[in-house]
Amino acid sequence: MNLGFLLYPGVTALDVVGPFEVLARVSGARAYFIADRVGPVEAQHRLVLHADTSFEEAPPLSVLCVPGGPGQLDCLDNPHLLRFLRAAGERAQWVTGVCTGSLVLAAAGLLNGYRATTHWRYLECLRDLGAEPVSKRIVADRNRITGAGVSAGIDLGLFVAGLLAGEKTAQSIQLQIEYDPQPPFRSGSPDVADPEILDAIHEQTQALYDRRRAQCREFNSAA
Repeated sequence: MNLGFLLYPGVTALDVVGPFEVLARVSGARAYFIADRVGPVEAQHRLVLHADTSFEEAPPLSVLCVPGGPGQLDCLDNPHLLRFLRAAGERAQWVTGVCTGSLVLAAAGLLNGYRATTHWRYLECLRDLGAEPVSKRIVADRNRITGAGVSAGIDLGLFVAGLLAGEKTAQSIQLQIEYDPQPPFRSGSPDVADPEILDAIHEQTQALYDRRRAQCREFNSAA
């Protein structure tokens, strides 16, 4: 069972490592970290990951996982990457995305007409790219499974583990990694966050939001 995790400069590490840590524990699973070329890939905040497989060398995948991050913007301008995702996604048993990785899947044409989610700030970008945005932690539509922002990648991994190996196995993995979230603050969703904090996040991300919306609209009109 081959698991493929896309890497690219500026990827958010937890978007990759969260689902990897879960799915690598499924019996018979073999993970591949796939990028333009084999070698180091600098993630967001300068953490360096390593791609062990190139687009050309990647084997057929049972699970394709596309993470998000600020580098997602450049992914939409990389036809080589999008062609790889389109081909790999058409053959994969399960096509998954975490956070703004869902936007990359959509740009590759893999979410046209599908219900999907992404980071709460960028949900409308999915609509720009032909998907139906849904504000949920995990959204499954046929064999497309998408997760909300960053930490939702762990939830997505557990959901997919249940599909691959059964709910008991997924529950066992959840216990092994002691995934029992009890955050010190109730601020992990725009529905419950302090309005002052929510307004500050909107202000801090406005330029990036505008850039993503404009890029997605332009990409869709050119497609």
